[in-house]
Amino acid sequence: MNINLPNFNVKNLVKEAGSTLSRVVQLTEEKLGTTERTEYDTEFQNLAERADVTKTWTEKIVRDTESVLIPNPQNRVEDFIFEKIEKSKPQRLSNLEHLALAMIEAGGDFGQDLPYGQALIKVGQAEQKLGQCERDFIATSGICFTQPLRKFLDGEMKTITKERGILETKRLDLDACKNRVKKARSMLGQQNKDGISPEAVLEQAERDLRVAQSEFDRQSEITKLLLEGISTSQASHLRHLHAFVETQVRYYKQCTDVMNNLQRELARLGGPTPYAPINLNEEENTNANSANVNRRHPTDVNADQMRRARVLCSYDAKDHTELNLNANEVIFVTECSPINADYMYGKQGLLKGLVPRAFLEMLDDESFGNSSY
Repeated sequence: MNINLPNFNVKNLVKEAGSTLSRVVQLTEEKLGTTERTEYDTEFQNLAERADVTKTWTEKIVRDTESVLIPNPQNRVEDFIFEKIEKSKPQRLSNLEHLALAMIEAGGDFGQDLPYGQALIKVGQAEQKLGQCERDFIATSGICFTQPLRKFLDGEMKTITKERGILETKRLDLDACKNRVKKARSMLGQQNKDGISPEAVLEQAERDLRVAQSEFDRQSEITKLLLEGISTSQASHLRHLHAFVETQVRYYKQCTDVMNNLQRELARLGGPTPYAPINLNEEENTNANSANVNRRHPTDVNADQMRRARVLCSYDAKDHTELNLNANEVIFVTECSPINADYMYGKQGLLKGLVPRAFLEMLDDESFGNSSY
């Protein structure tokens, strides 16, 4: 029975088996410390160490970012499988979207004409918007950050790892050839073995060494060029990181806008207007000076004497006693009692708190006598 294997070559197979055995022997002797090995130069070692650090931390950053974007491990596994089989991912509702649907349905059952039912529907609709913002954030973050980093790991870094493996093989071959040359030289002047003179053995060993050295040098240059490319990759990763931060900024701003609009809509519906209490422990009370206490605790405010004021520019609250302000927003304010030269007491929908006087432009010369605004 004849078997035709066009790529099968007994000589090449024997040669490859001999090379593999030689590498194993060389590596074993290196581990035992019975032979020398060719060391890479300092620059190459530094490049290799930087590549290892880059690979390790990039893998961790990608894993941790994906854990933040998709906290459920099962969902991450499902997404990975669908990506591998090149099928679209299933459309899953997030926890926010499940909550939104529950609130909207409950509001309908409680009665859309009743305050609680109306409020539930409004909040549910806002949660739906937050869910969509979250979905867009996850998708955009994947495109601008995690996918490019994963592509780097699966492409460039995998190629570097492969070429480094080939280089290590060439290094083992080179050192094995060096040992054969050393052994052949020690045999000079001795009797012929197997009909081959020691001079011929040495000549063949030196020829093999020159070939091995050439292949090692060539592979070393290839690998070094790839390792040097890590700097360019990190510059690209920096751009992706900036894009990720911009995506986060846009996402949180969208969420803030949704919740601010929700607060205004709830305020128009009416209902309770709770004022968050300020909790200071004894140490804070002891150390706070009188001016700071007056700023934090308006002892009395003219809540029935509110005036309209336009916010000149945005302001971020320093603590929970103050209000966040958006430029050109119109709010209602009144004087603190005792009067504070730096702050006024403001009302923003359901929210109440201190607002810096310098950020306000008064629109009404006369106060409103109704505090229901």
